[in-house]
Amino acid sequence: MLLPQKIQNLIESEAYNTDDYGMSGSCVLLFEEKVLKIQNPGPEAENELSMLQYLQGKLPVPKIYAHAVQDGKSYLLMEKCPGEMACSESYMENPALQARLLAHGLKRLWAADMDFCPGDWRLERKLEQARYNIDHGLVDMDNVEPDTFGEKGFADPDALLEWLWENRPKEDLALSHGDYCLPNIFGMGAEVSGYIDLGRAGIADKWCDIALCYRSLSHNYSGRYHGRSYGAYDDLLLFRELGLEPDWEKIRYYILLDELF
Repeated sequence: MLLPQKIQNLIESEAYNTDDYGMSGSCVLLFEEKVLKIQNPGPEAENELSMLQYLQGKLPVPKIYAHAVQDGKSYLLMEKCPGEMACSESYMENPALQARLLAHGLKRLWAADMDFCPGDWRLERKLEQARYNIDHGLVDMDNVEPDTFGEKGFADPDALLEWLWENRPKEDLALSHGDYCLPNIFGMGAEVSGYIDLGRAGIADKWCDIALCYRSLSHNYSGRYHGRSYGAYDDLLLFRELGLEPDWEKIRYYILLDELF
């Protein structure tokens, strides 16, 4: 792989491992103190760069070392986050601590200043992007929930999108991560030490993050990603830490919307 020269200058001959955790579709190279994310250029790659720049000094996000676009690929060299992923063994075996970490991360996002925020993922824009994804064959039908489509679900992505337009909830706007899943949140104890994968970060309904976090917890504890089940999980643990009653209609809505991304 021929890297852009300014990226090569910063990593030289450092050893690295390839990170295949997560489902973003990007290639991630892990160095001792740096991370190189290689992905297709587009709205999400551009949004991630602008949100990382915007959030410097506001929230614990990686420092940017260099960015380049070359040969149809976007290269983003960043600082490696300290701490552990929220889906690490130590957190999975301590769900109470994990819930405190995830709730802390959400509350920090919601308390953040949104003035001049470059990311806008309010529903109208997100549904327009979903339309684009359907039209360009970008919906990953192999990784949808088993009951989203078919006999007991929607006929196809177009039918789902029509339902999403017709059933838009009132938005409770805040600064949103956009993909608040366990591998994207790093922690040290109950404190968030890093937010990563910010391609869909920006202004949006805070229930989008809650919904995707709830789904991620369910999948991780069921063994979908680890290859092992961690036993019974208290579905209300996160909500108790947040001090919120679950809004199951919004949770279902945003999980369904994410099927088109």
